Amino acid sequence: MEKSIDRDAKPFGTATAKDLELDDVNTTHIAPKYQGTEEDKVHMKTLGRKQETQRVFTFVTMIGFGSTLIVTWETLLTNSYSIITNGGTAGLFWGFLIVFGGFLFVHASIAELSSMAATASGQYHWVSEHAPPWAQRYLSYITGWLCIAGWQGGVTGIGMLVATIIQGLIILNNPNYVPQGWHGTLMTIGIVLFCVLFNTYGARRLPLVEGALAVLHLGGVFVIIIILWTLSPRNNAHDAFLQINNGGGWPSDGLSLLVGLYPLTVSLAGFDSQVHMSEETKDATRAMPRSIMWAAYVNGFLGIIMAITMMFTLGDLDEILQTPTGYPFIQVFFNATNSNVGTTLMTVIMILPLVGSVIACVATASRQIWSFARDEGVPFSATVAHVSPRWSIPINAILVSLVICILLALINIGSAVALNAVLALGTGSILASYLICISCVAFRRISGPPLPPRQWSLGKWGLPINVVAICWLVPIFVLIQFPGVTPPTAATMNFACLLIGSVVLFATLYWFVKGRRVYVSPKERLHRELDSM
Repeated sequence: MEKSIDRDAKPFGTATAKDLELDDVNTTHIAPKYQGTEEDKVHMKTLGRKQETQRVFTFVTMIGFGSTLIVTWETLLTNSYSIITNGGTAGLFWGFLIVFGGFLFVHASIAELSSMAATASGQYHWVSEHAPPWAQRYLSYITGWLCIAGWQGGVTGIGMLVATIIQGLIILNNPNYVPQGWHGTLMTIGIVLFCVLFNTYGARRLPLVEGALAVLHLGGVFVIIIILWTLSPRNNAHDAFLQINNGGGWPSDGLSLLVGLYPLTVSLAGFDSQVHMSEETKDATRAMPRSIMWAAYVNGFLGIIMAITMMFTLGDLDEILQTPTGYPFIQVFFNATNSNVGTTLMTVIMILPLVGSVIACVATASRQIWSFARDEGVPFSATVAHVSPRWSIPINAILVSLVICILLALINIGSAVALNAVLALGTGSILASYLICISCVAFRRISGPPLPPRQWSLGKWGLPINVVAICWLVPIFVLIQFPGVTPPTAATMNFACLLIGSVVLFATLYWFVKGRRVYVSPKERLHRELDSM
């Protein structure tokens, strides 16, 4: 039976505190110690949401969650093939500074929005609240689907990344091994299945485990760079800072460098992951924006250290690009240590945080689709949105993430470019959701009414920061659609545009078939007058 609401019965957002006492948003099975602060309880009432999950994260553990999920320095190493092909060492350093600087404006905008509405809904809630009234339902609906595509693609993409790195280690230690697509698919499914089981049976330990992996993430970078600086051959400063490699065959080095921004973007996009865990974080409206910015600073700093290290220690670029392992960084490790064991141990130091990233991605993706299901945004919403009082986690949504991962991973059997396609889908969809929600809040800043109260504010710099974020996101969103080499073939084509367009087309068709009749946008649940009580 389709859920519907009477949109003519009463203006939305006009409920009083007495109205709320009659609403089920006050009824929860969660123990008081896991309901968060009094501000959290009032904020949930303001959002018109029921506390169904336990607030087990804090400001500090949420920094660890975000840092471990993004794994910037590890991603720079794993994407070294693409970075070297378009940009080389000069593109790596200067490109990373450009990307990091651009994303600081994006993350600041997201952080402020999270303080206005700290909810697992994230971007589609912000679009609903700040978009022009005539467009808010459809725009928020499409944004919700973009977030689903982004985070479900992220789960599969990072899981497949870990699987193919493991295959690279097998090749290193057994040159006779011939990797097959179905090998990577099975390993991807196995890795994600492990992470799903951990998110199910170890959910209450998630902050502790992510914190431990964050320590490895922070400490591991220094182990790697000390070994590389000590044992690797050194590049000269002139070539490191100024030599651009145009291995993609682009008409100019400048265009090659711009195309090379895509793999750097992958290493810094996705800090909205923390937002989708808002309803499991104590003092969320304060902790969330601060944790987003601190995680961005920490990962950016580690990324700069790794970028400088890579500039000077990669060695012969042509040699490492031809490595049989498929990953130049594995060849770099071997060239430094001349040892299969040493190379394997260094790679394992990277793999463990990447597995932690998959764990965090599963948590993020499941909370995002669970939240969207609460608003009747997906098929079988009642089932996906169900939270068992026994578990206090959205188990059905976690299992949906596993099923989607299996379906996406199967692509790898028939296509060698599946990993890049899935990663491009994830990154492109997330960037599109950022662009929409930041554009909406910038529009509201210009046209009014005043923005909601928040604990973390950009103040008078809010609109300029939003505008810079938009000006950064538009070109980078276009650039990530470019293939790595030109002219492209079926094996080197970038299918991001096709995949993202397919998601928007499917969501639009579902909107007209069913979504517009059953979808309850977040704005329709709001009780903003409680903010002043």
